[in-house]
Amino acid sequence: MVNTMIQRIASVTPLPDYCLFVRFEDGSRVVYDVKEDMDLPGYRALREICGLFQQVQLDASRTCVFWNDEIDLPSDAIYQYGRAVPGE
Repeated sequence: MVNTMIQRIASVTPLPDYCLFVRFEDGSRVVYDVKEDMDLPGYRALREICGLFQQVQLDASRTCVFWNDEIDLPSDAIYQYGRAVPGE
């Protein structure tokens, strides 16, 4: 199923092994493996700078998570490529 709406993030939590647990405002929950992005320019810093990965933040529009001015992930990529987690 293709979703053309930009999904807004309700919360993001860093997990071990460079994964993110992300809850979306529509109730969806996913685990996104950031290791798959580690070869992209700039993303290596998440592994090389101690503690940076755990400092993930949600932007004001709730459509992106970021770590610094150079490293971010859009909500649509997380929504599309994250592994769905069953609801509680």
